[in-house]
Amino acid sequence: MSKTTPYRTMIDGHEALMSDLSSLAFSGFAHFTAMQVRDGAIRGLDLHLQRLRLASMEMYGQANSDDEVRAYFRSAIECGPVNLSLTATVFSRSGEFTPVGAFNDPGILIRTSPAAQGPTGPLRLDAVTHERPLPSIKHVGEATKTYYLRKAVEKGFDDAAFVDKRGHISEATIWNLAFWDGHTVVWPKAELLNGITMQIVKRQLEALGAPQREESLTLEAVQKLSGGVVMNSWTPSIPVSGIGETTLPVSDRFGDLLHQAYQMEPEVLI
Repeated sequence: MSKTTPYRTMIDGHEALMSDLSSLAFSGFAHFTAMQVRDGAIRGLDLHLQRLRLASMEMYGQANSDDEVRAYFRSAIECGPVNLSLTATVFSRSGEFTPVGAFNDPGILIRTSPAAQGPTGPLRLDAVTHERPLPSIKHVGEATKTYYLRKAVEKGFDDAAFVDKRGHISEATIWNLAFWDGHTVVWPKAELLNGITMQIVKRQLEALGAPQREESLTLEAVQKLSGGVVMNSWTPSIPVSGIGETTLPVSDRFGDLLHQAYQMEPEVLI
């Protein structure tokens, strides 16, 4: 472990050297998952492992075993703070712009950092026409997400939400979106990333018997709803007060329901 920080950067379960990292500095053919570790445990561990495994099979044709990845997680958090953030990035050892991968693909880079908390909100989101490439994979190198975030802030918004070419809302830059009609949780129906927190909330809402549905949502349709939020690994609910010129009421009842569902998910020791 570093003598100056309790956090770690590891490749394949070993401390990463500068020579290891330099070759990854410009590598964009990779995918990742991010999580919040609390007292050595996380929510949705099965979903994180599944995300890494399925994305690796899609991108590289082979994957690390769940047991191997979990062991790498444990190595990264040992001797660190009880609460921290962990990001696991899976990459091709051949790098990008190469016609075939390495025989021992993929490698896995794990980095820990201070525990994160989301903003309190409510947030105002700019509405941007944009469709992410390979939307079902949480891949790296998406400059457009930071680009649209910064452009939104320049215009006086807090962040940006994406609208596809058909005019349907999909997701935000680093967030999933969820809406509320006063009775039912409404999830955007579009090409998007199924976030881990979103999947946790969905399955726990089902356990609660709380109604939920998917719907193709335009900005006009959202204007008729009773609330909206963003969610990611930081939090299951930050209220959204508007998307573009569309305003949304802030619903405490909606936020409380999402937090209740998320808290029902058991914390699993890594």
